[in-house]
Amino acid sequence: MKRRRFLEAVGHAAVGMSALPGLSLLSCARSEPSAGMKNWTWVHGGRDGNPDDWHRRFAQVRQAGIRGVLVSGGDVEVLADVAHAEGLEFHRWLWVLNRSGDRWVKQHHPEWYTVSRNGESSLEKPPYVGYYQWVCPTRQPVREYLKGIVEEIAGHPAVDGVHLDYIRHADVILPVGLWPKYDLVQDREYPEFDFCYCDVCRETFRRQTGEDPMALLDPPGDLAWREFRWDSVTGLVRVLADAVHAHGKRITAAVFPTPTLARKLVRQAWEQWPLDAFFPMLYHGFYNEDLAWVGRATGEGVAALPPAIPLYSGLYLPSLPPEELARAVSIARLAGAAGVSLFEMGGLTEQHLARFREVSAGQ
Repeated sequence: MKRRRFLEAVGHAAVGMSALPGLSLLSCARSEPSAGMKNWTWVHGGRDGNPDDWHRRFAQVRQAGIRGVLVSGGDVEVLADVAHAEGLEFHRWLWVLNRSGDRWVKQHHPEWYTVSRNGESSLEKPPYVGYYQWVCPTRQPVREYLKGIVEEIAGHPAVDGVHLDYIRHADVILPVGLWPKYDLVQDREYPEFDFCYCDVCRETFRRQTGEDPMALLDPPGDLAWREFRWDSVTGLVRVLADAVHAHGKRITAAVFPTPTLARKLVRQAWEQWPLDAFFPMLYHGFYNEDLAWVGRATGEGVAALPPAIPLYSGLYLPSLPPEELARAVSIARLAGAAGVSLFEMGGLTEQHLARFREVSAGQ
C-alpha cells in the first residue's frame, strides 16, 4: 500500500469508539511488568497538545496504575516516544471494518461496502448514523487491503502492538439502553440493520450451502447463515493476526461485552479469535445494567478464553463517578479480569485518578 494512502486510512481512526454516542475495545521490553493488575486506557491522540502536555497526561495515568495506552490518531513517533519515556506500552488503536473516513476506498472501491437485507449499501444508506459505513470482510481484496494497513503499523519500530476496533458488522440490534436515543424498538432483526447481503457474500454462501441467503424463509433464524457471518469476520481476524505476529508484535481487540451478546448484536464470535488479549466493552449503562453485571460479563468472557489469554474489562467513564469506578475495578478483578481499560483518558478527572490509584494499589 502506498504510504500516502496508508496515512490517510489510519488518520481517520482518531475519533474512536465514542463517536456514536453510546456505542462504540508479546511482552514489551520497554515497560516493566505489573505485579498485579495490568491496566490500560484508550486515548484519542489526535487532540491538540504538545509533547510536554502528553508527558504530563501519560505520567498521571502511569502514576495511577495504568501500564499501557491504546492510541488513535496523532503522530505515532511523538506519542510513542512520550509513552515509552513514561513507562507505558504504546499500542496503535484503529478502526477496521468501519471505513467511513477512508476516501481512497470510497473513490476506488464503493462495491466493497456492506449491503443490507433491504439491498442498500452502507456507503449510500448507512444505518443509525452517517458514519456507519462498513466494508465486507468476506471479500478477499478487502482482507488484503486491511492486512496492508496493519502490516505497516506493526512494522513501525515505535509501536508495541495493534489494537483493533470496529472489527465486526454494524449492530443488527443496538444495546437496549440506546433504543430510546434512536427512537427504536429492536425486538427482532430488521432488514435495514441486517448485513451483509452483497453479491460476494451471497455467492460464497451459495457455493457452501446451495442456498441464496436472500431466498431463505427466515434469514435471521438460519444457523448456517449466522455462522457464515461469524466465520467471515473471524477469517479476517486470522489474516490480521498473522500479519501482526509476523512482526513479533501483539494484537488485541475491543469487542462487545460477552461472546453471547457479541454474536447476537454484531456478528462477532470473538472467543475464537487468535489474539493476544481481549478488551470487552462492558459499558453497563448501554444495557440498562448495574455494576454487578460487569462481573458477570467479565466472568463469561474469561471462561470462554484459553487460560493464558488475558481479558481486560473495558469501563465507560461517563457512567462511572470516581467511587463507582473503584467498585467496578474491584468487581472486574474478582471476576477474573487481568486488568481494566478505561474509555477514555480525556474523561479521567483528578478524582477518578485518585480513586483508581487507591484501588489499583490494593490489587
